[in-house]
Amino acid sequence: MLHKKVWDPLVRVFHWSLVILFASNALITDPEKATHRYIGYVVVGLILVRILWGLVGTRHARFSDFPPDPAATIRQMADMATGRKRVHLGHTPLGALMIYNLILTMLVIGVSGYMMTTLRFFGIEWVKELHEAAVTWAEISVVFHIVAVIWESMRTGVNLPRAMVTGYKDIPKESLMAE
Repeated sequence: MLHKKVWDPLVRVFHWSLVILFASNALITDPEKATHRYIGYVVVGLILVRILWGLVGTRHARFSDFPPDPAATIRQMADMATGRKRVHLGHTPLGALMIYNLILTMLVIGVSGYMMTTLRFFGIEWVKELHEAAVTWAEISVVFHIVAVIWESMRTGVNLPRAMVTGYKDIPKESLMAE
């Protein structure tokens, strides 16, 4: 096994903070209360910090380390279908797509949520519908993300949740992709 440092503290704190805050707003807080709005503002702030860190952060935090790549995505799906175990040190191609999806979706939720608090857009139905649709899409995406993390952890033998807690991936030597 190779013990590799992958996720820096900012990426890990961002990830788990987003998990807690999104779950709080989706499942616990009253959407009519100020707490819901304040949590939403913090989520948007986290997303903006993550975007900045994606431009200037550590190697595996940078967007340049995991660009959207249709060919790599197809290869990863083929690996999954054929049972081939190739482990990516950073984000997988499918994981990268999920990150871009969630960042964009969280921004849509935050912007539409803010719009609903302004005089110009208060009570406008399409803004409310956009907000609710984006929240529903985020919830569906989160479920897919969790299932995919569990699946890939079992399939590749790399405990991905532990890596997002500790920052280290323990990778079977024979399955690491050259990066």
